[in-house]
Amino acid sequence: MTRDPEDLFEKLDALVRPAAEPENAVLTDSARVVRWTGPVFALCSVILLPWTVYIGESLPSRQVSPNFDTAWAGFDVMLIVTLAGTAYFALRRSRYLSTAATATAVLLMVDAWFDVLTSPAGQPLPSILLALAIELPLASVCLWLSYHTQQLAERRIVLLLRRQRRGSRAGRRT
Repeated sequence: MTRDPEDLFEKLDALVRPAAEPENAVLTDSARVVRWTGPVFALCSVILLPWTVYIGESLPSRQVSPNFDTAWAGFDVMLIVTLAGTAYFALRRSRYLSTAATATAVLLMVDAWFDVLTSPAGQPLPSILLALAIELPLASVCLWLSYHTQQLAERRIVLLLRRQRRGSRAGRRT
């Protein structure tokens, strides 16, 4: 018995309604990729749970990596790009600030995590201080920027909806 994947997603759409957000009142994103992403990513996160336990139990606690320097330099380049992007979008007051700030926050948290866990034996204090004084506070600011930008976008949509309703009512009166 073959089932059309679209039938499955229509059933899923009926079970999980779009979020009650103003932008969905204007236009709900029903692109195929968006509809597939929710179930596929949920499945991936469930599959990743036992894999994470396996990795945590089976990998050695000490590993010498021939590309350790390149890995960190490359990571820092990514961090530079996201910081610069966040700065650019903040300066422009762009709607893309939310995305850039979220990416920057994630990289800052990952940086703090790996700085602390890969610090030389018996010398974690400088990495912990760097994480607590710089990386994690900056990540918090980025998360606030992301949230604030989303809230602002929602307020803009509400205002547009109000204007649209007023225009519709004014058009009916004439």
